[in-house]
Amino acid sequence: MKRYDVIRAVVKDLNDELIISNIGVPSKELHEIRESKNNFYMLGSMSMATPIGLGLSMALEKNNDNRKVIVLDGDGSVLMNLGELVTVYVQNPTNLIVVIIDNEAYGSTGSQKTYASEVNIANIARSVGIKEVYYIDAKDNTDHIDMNEYLNKKGPIVLHIKVNAGNSDAKNIKYTPSKIKNRFMKSIQKR
Repeated sequence: MKRYDVIRAVVKDLNDELIISNIGVPSKELHEIRESKNNFYMLGSMSMATPIGLGLSMALEKNNDNRKVIVLDGDGSVLMNLGELVTVYVQNPTNLIVVIIDNEAYGSTGSQKTYASEVNIANIARSVGIKEVYYIDAKDNTDHIDMNEYLNKKGPIVLHIKVNAGNSDAKNIKYTPSKIKNRFMKSIQKR
């Protein structure tokens, strides 16, 4: 299985959750699988999906909004900004689920190898203190990905999902960055 298959498995059980997706191909794949105003498709700023999701989850909690924030991040982005896991632990948002789709490659720039084959990202998340950390091997199938298992848990939650490298042929997102931001902000304010 590849990242596309995991994204499809992750979003199939979601309803009104807010999704922040990693830059490049992951955003295009999410757009193709489940286009929604509740999705924030990052088109730039590598390694910022989790920090944006963290900030959003903290703002929602502050305003008594019980929606969950789901971050679709990648191993290359997380390894580029490991401090984000420490910040997630310290800020401790209960409504944040960070899904790290690990294909051991920088998929959007030509599939150059990351260090994810040398280190275990789930163990890194546990080592900084995050208590709800789960590892799923989805190289052969996505049968063990059931978001209902995690949506009712108190976060922060980190799902580290190992997949095979490779991109789909997802088409470019038809919206400008401003349009993506504006419609996402309206979606957040609807509650």
